[in-house]
Amino acid sequence: MFGVLSERLQSVIEKLGRKRIIDEKTLEEGLKEIRLLLLEADVNYKVAKSIVSRIKEKAIGARLPSGITPFRVLVGIIYDELVNVLGGSSSELNLSGKPSSILLIGLQGSGKTTTSAKLANYLKKQGKKVLLTSCDIYRPAAVVQLEKLAKKVGVDFFFVEKDPVDIAKLSLERAREGDYDVLIVDTAGRLHIDEEMLEEARKIKEAINPQEVLFVIDAMMGQEAVNVATAFDEKVGMTGVVLTKIDSDARGGTALSVKEVTGKPIKFVGTGEHIDDFSLFHPERMASRILGMGDVATLAEKAQEIISEKEALSFQEKLLSGQFTLEDLRKQLKLIQKLGPLKQIASMIPGFGTHKAMKQLEKMLDDKRLKRMIAILDSMTPEERKNHTIINASRKRRIARGSGTSVKDVDNLLRQFAQMRMAVKQMKKLQKKLSKKGINFQDLFKF
Repeated sequence: MFGVLSERLQSVIEKLGRKRIIDEKTLEEGLKEIRLLLLEADVNYKVAKSIVSRIKEKAIGARLPSGITPFRVLVGIIYDELVNVLGGSSSELNLSGKPSSILLIGLQGSGKTTTSAKLANYLKKQGKKVLLTSCDIYRPAAVVQLEKLAKKVGVDFFFVEKDPVDIAKLSLERAREGDYDVLIVDTAGRLHIDEEMLEEARKIKEAINPQEVLFVIDAMMGQEAVNVATAFDEKVGMTGVVLTKIDSDARGGTALSVKEVTGKPIKFVGTGEHIDDFSLFHPERMASRILGMGDVATLAEKAQEIISEKEALSFQEKLLSGQFTLEDLRKQLKLIQKLGPLKQIASMIPGFGTHKAMKQLEKMLDDKRLKRMIAILDSMTPEERKNHTIINASRKRRIARGSGTSVKDVDNLLRQFAQMRMAVKQMKKLQKKLSKKGINFQDLFKF
């Protein structure tokens, strides 16, 4: 999401950065381009106008601190405005009761059922005892899907053949009896706004008095999402928004419009198809990524979920001691693969998130290449991965056949591995030089 908007917004900002002086005329031209970009990204026209107006007001009235260029001040103003329109700060769930109940509402196809399971998984990781239930009696497949997802996540599921309002009431009773921390209620949707659907959701809300009512919306829906969100908020009432499919080619208009129009924060985002592809929404991190400034905090959090501190230290020791093997390389590549697409990882690193840098890295950031390398390493025996020097011509042919690659591919991987080991030797020399100057080399690896 935000791909095209991010690319073109960075282009406009770079153009302004080449100007020696940013006078009012230059500012007007730049803001006009930004307004058009926002409209093309399917941002609500009133929101787009308001964003540009606030940027202009702040830019004209801004005081320049000593040594700070007008351009840097303008970039800061744009960043602050993006953070503001995206919600200002992250918004945690209200889990004040026991059980706390969370009602999910939205149109059919928005991803409510999958989001219910993702949210359950998110809360389970926090040590919460969660109960999932479905009030969608119109689509039997939805009930079956949620039950399967509950088993996959490892939480309990409740359903009875009743009226949707009665299902909600009984599920709340079950949650109380079972001493559950959180009850998550999935509701029925329609392909478009429907009075009957809205009334049913309102009655369910009235019956269980949930702490949270989360409106689930597809990021690809665009500007129409604002109208849908407004209708749900007026008829049912909601406490926050869950934005799904932000890993898609959505233009970003939904994210940039929904908070401004409804006044309700985006609380969570769905970042992929897997159960773990779900996270708390951080406006400041998203704004930073839109402007190509990276998102180290999210990258660090993702890394911590995948690799423990003990494993990281073990890898560091092996690397610095020169005992790094093909088995270690295999483990590290699989960890990188778990972090997500390489381009997505690179976009979170400051300096690599700009459109210009991404273009230069495009050939290197090849997920297929990463899979091919892992396949080659998987085709080796444990002995070969432990001691690469025993890999002769016949072994290379066997490895190539087993991985569906060529001997040339195997040679390339072994050559890259040799280069890595050489780089480690250079690192060890640097370590000795730094230690003579009283600098602890290990500190360079701390974040």
